[in-house]
Amino acid sequence: MQIIPAIDLLDGHCVRLHQGDYDQVTRFSDDPVAQALSWQDQGAQRLHLVDLDGARSGQPINDAAVKAITAALAIPVQLGGGVRTAERAAELLDCGLERVILGTVALEQPALVDELARLHPGRIVVGIDAKDGRVATRGWIDESTTLATDLAGRFAASGIAAIISTDIATDGTLAGPNLSALRAMAAASSVPVIASGGIGTLEHLLSLLALEPLGVCGVIVGRALYDGRVDLAEALQAIAEGRLQDVGSQDPFTSPYA
Repeated sequence: MQIIPAIDLLDGHCVRLHQGDYDQVTRFSDDPVAQALSWQDQGAQRLHLVDLDGARSGQPINDAAVKAITAALAIPVQLGGGVRTAERAAELLDCGLERVILGTVALEQPALVDELARLHPGRIVVGIDAKDGRVATRGWIDESTTLATDLAGRFAASGIAAIISTDIATDGTLAGPNLSALRAMAAASSVPVIASGGIGTLEHLLSLLALEPLGVCGVIVGRALYDGRVDLAEALQAIAEGRLQDVGSQDPFTSPYA
């Protein structure tokens, strides 16, 4: 179970949105490179970037920050937000990213995802952001009628590296992950699932270990790390040791965080 710190970029700054609302922005840092290096120094094995400007407008406003981060770090970096063409995906991969994440395109042009997964083995990830179980796109502005589990199933044999499953209702709330939704996503596809949204405590992280045998292989953490509610080094040690504590022995459907 990999713990992946997140840096959300908006106009070159590190921020967090509350439930995807661009009108509810908290700025954490004006130096994304320093923040990225800090997570690496604390033991992170991978970094997750979100280009919020790209997700909303499709414009590469944060490319300078992205390139500076990948040049400074030794750990792999993945990015999502506004990756909607084959050319844009190739451009980002060429600037040092290990993986790119396709969200809107996965819903609107699934064949393009298949093609990119063929061209870039192990480097294409599908991001499925869901509200009430249905896929939302374009920075969570547009809501579709497609079930998140159906979209996950569509890419089961495509060769993508992973699915990032984000529950919009819990994102940024620190109230705990939606374990039942994650369980459904893992069951819908054999592709490894990375959880995103709602992590606020170490116990929330440990609760995900119950889903690891089902294919949940990692978790993206943002606000809880910036607020100091979760200490990255402590969390990494706890996960490595597999200390399930009280929550680890609970079934996901009976967990208080489900």
